[in-house]
Amino acid sequence: MSRAPAAARPAATPARPGEVRLIGGQWKRSKLPVPVAPGLRPTPDRVRETLFNWLGQDLSGWRCLDAFAGSGALGFEAASRGASDVMLLERDAALARGLRAVRARLAAHTVRIEAVDALAWMTRYAGAPFDLVLLDPPFDCGLFEPALRAAQRVLAPTGRAYLEADRAFEAETLAPLGFALDRHTRAGQVHAHLLRPAARDAAA
Repeated sequence: MSRAPAAARPAATPARPGEVRLIGGQWKRSKLPVPVAPGLRPTPDRVRETLFNWLGQDLSGWRCLDAFAGSGALGFEAASRGASDVMLLERDAALARGLRAVRARLAAHTVRIEAVDALAWMTRYAGAPFDLVLLDPPFDCGLFEPALRAAQRVLAPTGRAYLEADRAFEAETLAPLGFALDRHTRAGQVHAHLLRPAARDAAA
């Protein structure tokens, strides 16, 4: 059967400024609002697509932590792709309320939200470890290294951490923080890193 010319097919409606769109899983194309807030910078679609290509499209059974949730784009993307337990941490109370509204709208029963400081929460956490820890802190607050150190405490030995930063983190920088680099890509000013615990390499 012949196809209609590309120009004749309706294009997907792009997300408007002030919102992002989930790109995969059961809530694909669902929109998330992006309030105006200092330091809030949702992960670009292209970077999220690359991340979940690295991880695999099906996260069924995974326990995920989105430590600097902001718009919730990373955490809700993981839940959309089947993660069984997703914890979103967001210190800003207004942003946390927005995340709860999104959870209610999507009926995202596997998502939990806490309005807390991410570093303090990870430091005192004593529960089951996470398979994936997502770290996308504000770029101008000196949080990259402290977040990686804290993530070590909550990540499973076979887990992965994702770091989004304004610069590339090389192997010699990551090693003292307890991580080794699996993947890296850049999109504009955003550097995306997929990391594994360095202790796993030492034990191999």
